[in-house]
Formats: sequence, structure tokens, C-alpha cells
Amino acid sequence: MELNKIPSFTIDHIKLEPGIYVSRIDEVGGDYVTTFDMRLKKPNAEPVINIAELHTIEHLGATFLRNDEEWKDKVVYFGPMGCRTGCYLLLKGRLESKDILDLVKRMWQFISTFDGDIPGATAKDCGNYLDQNLPMARYEAKKYLERMEKFTESNLVYPE
Repeated sequence: MELNKIPSFTIDHIKLEPGIYVSRIDEVGGDYVTTFDMRLKKPNAEPVINIAELHTIEHLGATFLRNDEEWKDKVVYFGPMGCRTGCYLLLKGRLESKDILDLVKRMWQFISTFDGDIPGATAKDCGNYLDQNLPMARYEAKKYLERMEKFTESNLVYPE
């Protein structure tokens, strides 16, 4: 079987900067689902996010998104990229990066200041509940928020 290169592998990761990008828009059952590439790190140039803090980001981000009054019914998925340079956010609707800037900013603000028990971080609720790192998750969230303050159009549209 000959394998075609999937679209996400056609993005020039050498030119890719931290940002919020539309990775793809799919039609599913007459509705649209937009996949966002929430890139926290410059690929192949910065250290990736360690698994424990990425796991904590996943728990906190998913909890925030699924509780957000405006967006909770549009959330399909939030979770880490395998390369550990960012996260994917899938939302119902045909959306652009600028449409979710406020939501994303509020989510990272929530993560950056979260204090307390990590939602879902118990043996009953999670398959690897001990692999969490809240202090580093907060650090990564603060760093990304600082980067977001400097985002321009080039951080919202994939490089050519």
C-alpha cells in the first residue's frame, strides 16, 4: 500500500512559530469541525514540553473548555500533540484562529493560575494519574500567555 503524506506533515515546521493555527476543517454529518494547532513551542528549536506538565495541561484545559458557558457545547476534543510542542483543540463550526483568541487566552490564564487538586487526577478517573506537574504546567501556560501578547497575523496563519 502506498501511503499519502497527511496534511499536517506538509506544514513547514522549520518556519513554524508558536501560535494558533487552523490545521484543518472537516465536514462531519452536515456540520463542520475545525481543528486548531495551538503551538506552544517553536518546533525543533526549543525543548519540548515534558509529559507530566503536558498531562496536567490536558486535564486543566479540557476541564476549563468543557465548563466554559459560551463554548462548552462546541468542544469536541482538547489534548496534546505527540511531538509535545503544543495541543490540538477541535471545535464544532467553521472557525478561524481569531474567533477563539479570547477563549484560548482565558484557558491559558486559568491554567497559569490554577491552584488545588488537578481535576480528574485520581486513580479512579485517570489511567496515569500520578504523572502530573502543576507547577510546570503553570509555567508553560504563563510563557504561552506572554507569547500571545505579541501574536500578529503570522502567528494565526500557517507559514507558506
